[in-house]
Amino acid sequence: MENIKKSRISMSTHEAIWGYVFLLPWILGMIFFVGGPIIASLILSFCEWDLIQPPKFVGLENYIKMFTSDKRFWASLYNTFYYTVFSVPLGIIGSIVVALLMNQKWKTVRLLRTIYYLPSVTAGVASAIIWMWLFNPDFGLINYALSLFGIKGPLWLADETWSKPALIIMSLWGVGGNMIIYLAGLQGIPQQLYEAAEIDGAGMWGKFRHITIPMLTPVIFFNLIMSIVWSFQIFTQVYVMTGGQGGPADSTLVLVLYIYQHAFKFHNMGYASALAWILFIIILIFTLIQFKFAGGWVHYEGELKK
Repeated sequence: MENIKKSRISMSTHEAIWGYVFLLPWILGMIFFVGGPIIASLILSFCEWDLIQPPKFVGLENYIKMFTSDKRFWASLYNTFYYTVFSVPLGIIGSIVVALLMNQKWKTVRLLRTIYYLPSVTAGVASAIIWMWLFNPDFGLINYALSLFGIKGPLWLADETWSKPALIIMSLWGVGGNMIIYLAGLQGIPQQLYEAAEIDGAGMWGKFRHITIPMLTPVIFFNLIMSIVWSFQIFTQVYVMTGGQGGPADSTLVLVLYIYQHAFKFHNMGYASALAWILFIIILIFTLIQFKFAGGWVHYEGELKK
C-alpha cells in the first residue's frame, strides 16, 4: 500500500511539474509583458511625466487633483457608471431571452444562432461606423423608422440627453456573444429535472422559475462579472462615434477615453496612470462584492440535488 501511495504522489508531482512547464511561456509573458507595465504604471501614478522629460516624483498630487479639482474625472466616472448600470442588466436579460429562443427545436435554429452571434465577432470600429449611420438624425434608419409612425426621432449622439442611451442601445447589438454561453448552460440542465417538475404539476413559468433560473445562476454570475468588467472599459465605440472627444459636452466621456486623452493627447502619462489605477480599484471592488454575495443566489447542480 505504501508503494502504491508513493507512486501516486510521484505521478501527481510529475504531472504538476509538466503542467507548469507548459504554462511557463504564458507565465513569462505575463511577468515581462503585463506585470512589468503594471508595476511601471503604479510608479508613474505618483509622478509627473510628459513622455519627453524624465518622470518627476510628485507623491499623491495626481490623486489629490483627481478627487478635488478635476470635474471631467467625475463626469467620466458618472458616464461610465450610467452606462454600466443600464447596459449590463439589459444585456443579461436580452442574452437569456435570445438563448431561450435559440434553445428551441426549430428547423432554422442553427442559422438563427449564427445570425445572432455574428455581431459579437464584428470589429468594434466597423460596428461603431454602422451605428453612427443608424443614429444619424437626418438620414439614419432608426429615425426613418420612427417617422413612419409619426414620431420625430432625437438627435441621438448630437444630444446630451440621448447620447448615453444611444451607446446602451448599441451595446445590445452584441448580446449574441453571451447568448452562446447561456445556450450552453441551458443545454447542460438535466432533462430529468423538467420531467420531475411536470409530474408535480409545474407549468412553463414554474419550470423556468424553479429550475431554469437556479441552474443558470453560475452562468449568470460569470457573465455578470465579465459584463461589468467590460462595461467599465468601454472605449472603441465611444472613441470612433465621438471622434475621441466624448461629446457632446462630455456626455459620453467615459473613464477609459479620459485616460486615453491624458496619456496620448495631453501627454500627461503620470495622471493617466493614476486614473487607470482608480479604474482598476473600482473594478476590483465590484468584483469582490459580487463574490461576497454570490453564495446567496448562485446555486450549483450538486447543491440543488441536496
